[in-house]
Amino acid sequence: MLSFFPEPISLLPEADIPIDGVKGYLLQGENNQVIFMEFSKDIDIPKHSHESQWEVVVKGKVDLNVAGDIKTYRRGDTFFIPKDVKHSARVYAGYASIAYFNEKQRYKKK
Repeated sequence: MLSFFPEPISLLPEADIPIDGVKGYLLQGENNQVIFMEFSKDIDIPKHSHESQWEVVVKGKVDLNVAGDIKTYRRGDTFFIPKDVKHSARVYAGYASIAYFNEKQRYKKK
């Protein structure tokens, strides 16, 4: 898969995301992470929770279910998922985003 993100981002360490069709580049902070994610397939993300997450959609679309509230987000939209709130998603092929996770070890380097 050719990266949507420019070289300075695609040269970051790859995140170990155990979902076929998802690639992420990891920017590690002292207590948090930023992941530049790309989806090459339609993916159903099962219901789960974790520390808070803020995300900006840079390409494509996602149907996000946060605590039963389902919304569609497209390029330029942002969303916030509070800590420990159950959420799931239908992510469509071609989706790319920048996601901030308020936890140090959400993803490890591949």
